[in-house]
Amino acid sequence: MTRPIKQEQETASEDISEVAPGVLRAQLPVNLPGLGHVNCYILEDERGIAVIDPGLPGNDSWEALTVRLQKAGYKPENIHTAIVTHSHFDHFGGAERIREVSNADILTHEHFRNAFNSRELLESEDSNDLDPNSEEAQEQVIERIFSERLPWGSKRTMPPREEIERFKKMGRFNSSWFKTPTPTIEVSDLDTISLARREWIAIHTPGHTNDHLCLWDPDNGIMFSGDHVLPTITPHIGGISPEKDPLAKFFESLKKMTTYEGVSVALPAHGNPFINLGARATEIIEHHEERLETIRKTAVNLPDGSVNEFMKVLFSERAWGDMAESETYAHLEHLRELGELHKTEIEGISRYSIEKSR
Repeated sequence: MTRPIKQEQETASEDISEVAPGVLRAQLPVNLPGLGHVNCYILEDERGIAVIDPGLPGNDSWEALTVRLQKAGYKPENIHTAIVTHSHFDHFGGAERIREVSNADILTHEHFRNAFNSRELLESEDSNDLDPNSEEAQEQVIERIFSERLPWGSKRTMPPREEIERFKKMGRFNSSWFKTPTPTIEVSDLDTISLARREWIAIHTPGHTNDHLCLWDPDNGIMFSGDHVLPTITPHIGGISPEKDPLAKFFESLKKMTTYEGVSVALPAHGNPFINLGARATEIIEHHEERLETIRKTAVNLPDGSVNEFMKVLFSERAWGDMAESETYAHLEHLRELGELHKTEIEGISRYSIEKSR
């Protein structure tokens, strides 16, 4: 039986739509696990336009952005500000190219990362002098990605070679794919941002990433929720994070969303606009609390479990893999931080138990 497609997985529409007063949405193509598009929002004012989350690196996304801007009566040269909600490449990828053509500002949260660490796919130092498009440079990136151990001791799962070749054609193993842009404007929590004839409030919402930024327009009830709150899927909470307990931060940030009154529409980075922001944030909290309870019950009968073993309890088999392991690790570490689990390492592999945590 075919599973219904979630709205976040839908193929990018080529249409431009007004999703809130003075806010246009352009969907840019994305081919990532569980995602079919990213919403690039366009804010119009007398200076031109600001865009929020200008898509992936690479020519395909850039061409899609250019075509959609033309439909709205604009071109990349009209962009005066590129706002990046967080440091994932489907959100920041087009920002530097926009700056090259229009000298636009790049606005991020002040914690926005200017580089990924080695576990998050930085290129090998040995490849720095190579053309990033060359076969040799891409193979070095592939070797680094799939040979290095993750924080819980596992190695990344190597996809079939045909999948590797498909990713190479997309540029996914080009080291420049992962290079974050350099912000020209950095904001803190509750800073005011003047854009599109409105005053937006910056809301720091760590969890999905440590640098995640939402934007709130209290006068019109518009909340740009980025990847923090999505309409039908739960944002990935990975264990690879500058935060020692990203799930705890995520809970705090989700609870923050329930305190905003007068939200008429939430505009997510994937999927369609929705109106029940606070209720949806609560649903996501409950989803993760259910997973924590599943781990607690499993730990009673699993004296000494690895991340992989707990993952196979939390996730259905079709979802097993690196992302599921990473999210499982985040949940296990959360319980360890609460003092409910004890962690040991056996031959480099992290294992969790409840016996020694009391």
